[in-house]
Amino acid sequence: MRDIDRIRREITQFQLSDAVQLEAFRLQFLSKKSELQGLLGAIKSVAPEERKNFGQQVNELKQLALQVFEEHKVCIEDAALDVQGGGIDLTRPAESLTLGSMHPISIVMNEVIDIFERIGFSTVSGPDIDDDWHVFSALNFAEEHPARDMQDTFFVDVHPDVVLRTHTSSLQVRTMETQKPPIRVVCPGRVFRNEAITSRAHCIFHQVEGLYIAENVSFAEMKQTLLYFSQQMFGAETKIRLRPSFFPFTEPSAEMDISCNICGGKGCSLCKHTGWVEILGCGMVDPNVLENCGIDNQRYTGYAFGLGIERMAMLKYKTSDIRLYFENDVRFLQQFTAATQ
Repeated sequence: MRDIDRIRREITQFQLSDAVQLEAFRLQFLSKKSELQGLLGAIKSVAPEERKNFGQQVNELKQLALQVFEEHKVCIEDAALDVQGGGIDLTRPAESLTLGSMHPISIVMNEVIDIFERIGFSTVSGPDIDDDWHVFSALNFAEEHPARDMQDTFFVDVHPDVVLRTHTSSLQVRTMETQKPPIRVVCPGRVFRNEAITSRAHCIFHQVEGLYIAENVSFAEMKQTLLYFSQQMFGAETKIRLRPSFFPFTEPSAEMDISCNICGGKGCSLCKHTGWVEILGCGMVDPNVLENCGIDNQRYTGYAFGLGIERMAMLKYKTSDIRLYFENDVRFLQQFTAATQ
């Protein structure tokens, strides 16, 4: 026990200011031939009634030696690094941080929203998971409509009427249920469809849909609004064309193409050599939809449109594979740093 007390004093009084002294400390107290190691080996020869107390004292002594060694080792190594680096200059400016960037989908979506806000549209948002009424029934989808089939819609197992929204038209329904005309809104958001993933399609994508309801709203107003948007988005020389189509919630309905801004209308792989690229669907709101949402369809009319953000981004940034926007490849995303600023 006297040896234990002596060694404890030697450990606490040992001078440790450089690597040489640190190594001397290790050899004296922590090596296999050290006196402390000899005490550990002597535990078995101590009388049984004293063995427990003696062993505890020796182990505590070893832990003290290890603690002192590790603490001084860190301090000595840090000091050596400071000397090699010429010391720490607290007045030196910090290194600049690498700037991040907004995702190209966010950039394009914000630009689309900004264009419509300039002409009086406000922005609304809502849940990604919605019920059958807001996603389908209120929008004049018949029970047997193909869009209700499992190949197009992700259904939530906990309830047969709960789905991942297939379009942001559900936000239009929610708006019509809670606001009185005139209504002028755009509805941005993420949507989901159970489709095969290819270079031109994905099971997750983003939309911005628009809705305008007031008295005496005409198809001509819708056409002029969409022409304004297209020229603001793709340039003043952009032309549009409307082709007859069908959507359950609009009548009449149309699909809108813009002149291809990559080939200038001459024909390329993106426009399938037609000179035109489809960017959105549109039409006059079906009177049944107005009635479903509690709006007087004898007094009010309106138009609605919906466009895919990924398609817009592919046109704007001249990319040919939609999957690039979902892979989070830093090399791809770094190209949009300047666009963010």
